Amino acid sequence: MVSRRALRGTEPLGYVKPPGPLLCPLCGRLLEPGASTDEHHLVPRSQGGKAKALIHRICHRKIHATFSERELARDFSTWEALRAHPQIAEFVAWLAGKPPTFYDNSRRPKGRR
Repeated sequence: MVSRRALRGTEPLGYVKPPGPLLCPLCGRLLEPGASTDEHHLVPRSQGGKAKALIHRICHRKIHATFSERELARDFSTWEALRAHPQIAEFVAWLAGKPPTFYDNSRRPKGRR
């Protein structure tokens, strides 16, 4: 019997790694797997979402600092919708020149949840 720990880091059967470098679907910068990346559910799990994508941790924090889970499920369930929001567009422009492992704390506004 194989333990779950032994399977960590292995790809599921039938998985085909996309060609070329991995890019963040929000900011478009190169993804370096490790502490600087997170998995993001476009529709939050609490709202019935299942699909997830690998993105930068800083991008993930900004998304959840800006929107509630209901807003994400209702209005921002695509990468295009997220990038079109003025706060996210400004954030992506600011982040464009930063290295792939850059991280800065994004704080949730008071009263948001």
